[in-house]
Amino acid sequence: MRTSQPDMLLAEGLKIDWARMPTYNTVMSLAGGAGLLLVVALGWYLVKGKPIVPDAWAMAFGALAFVLLVTGIHMTLTWPLAGQGFPFDNIIFGEPSFVFGVLLAAASMFLWKRGAVLADPGAVEERLLAVSRLAAPISVFVFGAGLACFGIAAAGWKYTLFAAPEEEPISGEFADHPMLEATFISGLYVLLGLGAILFPLALRRGAAPVRTVVGVCWGLAGLAFLAFGALNYFTHIGLIVNTM
Repeated sequence: MRTSQPDMLLAEGLKIDWARMPTYNTVMSLAGGAGLLLVVALGWYLVKGKPIVPDAWAMAFGALAFVLLVTGIHMTLTWPLAGQGFPFDNIIFGEPSFVFGVLLAAASMFLWKRGAVLADPGAVEERLLAVSRLAAPISVFVFGAGLACFGIAAAGWKYTLFAAPEEEPISGEFADHPMLEATFISGLYVLLGLGAILFPLALRRGAAPVRTVVGVCWGLAGLAFLAFGALNYFTHIGLIVNTM
C-alpha cells in the first residue's frame, strides 16, 4: 500500500518550523464560509422579492473580499508554503480563496455603484434578469472554478491530504483514520464544485430548481466552512503549541 507524505510525517513525529510556515486558513475558512452564506442569502432575497439595502451588502462583500484577497494572494504566491510537507496548501486553500475574494470584490463594487437596480422588492423578474445579464460572462470563470474544486476533492481522497496529525487537538483523535477528515473536506469541495458548475444554468429563465440546488450546496458548504474555521482557532493553536 502506498504511504502518503502526510502519513510519513505522522510516523516520524511532526515538528514544524512555524517561523517559515504561515498558517491562516483559519480566517480564510471563516471568511469563505461567511461569504458563501451571504451569497446564498442575497440570492434568496432577490428570488423572493425581499427588499435589500445595496450599500450594506456591498460593505459585507467588500470586507470579506479584503480578507480573502490579502490572505489568498499571499498564500498563492508564496510557493512552496513551507518545506514541511504542506506545499499543496497553496493550491488547496490559497487559490480558491483568492478566486472567491476576486468574485466578492466584483460583486461589492457593483452593489456599491449600481445596486439600485436590485433594490426594488416588487420587480422580481426584472431583478433576476439584471443579475442574469450581469453574471453571465463571469459564470464561465465560476464554472471553471467548480471543475477545479472537483480536482481538489479528488486529490484529497487519493492522497488523504486533509488528514490531521495526531498532535492537533480534536481532529488529531482521528489521525489513525485519515480518510475520515479527507472525506469531510473533499465532500465540502464537491458541494462547492457542484454549485459552481450549475451556476451558469441557474441564471437562465425557469431555472428555479437549479437555483435551489446551488443554494443548498453553497449554503451547506458555507455553514461547514464557517464552523470548521472557528473550530480551527482552537485546534491550530494546539497544533502550534504541540509542534514547536
